[in-house]
Amino acid sequence: MTRYFFHVRDGDDLVEDTEGVELWDSTSAREEAIRAAREMLAEKLLSGERVDGELFEVTDESGRVVETIPFKSVMKI
Repeated sequence: MTRYFFHVRDGDDLVEDTEGVELWDSTSAREEAIRAAREMLAEKLLSGERVDGELFEVTDESGRVVETIPFKSVMKI
């Protein structure tokens, strides 16, 4: 298993995930990022916050970006 980190980027700001999650592969990491992004979006919408521009930068243990998931891309409208 590989440890993946789910950093949140909003423009020039980056909030780093220092714990990460052990998952089987990058496909599992992508699925986890989509699920987490949907949860975060739901919380923002319920509290009336702006939803614009945030994304997950999913990295592996070496720090290599394996996925970039814009939060807006996980919504089905």
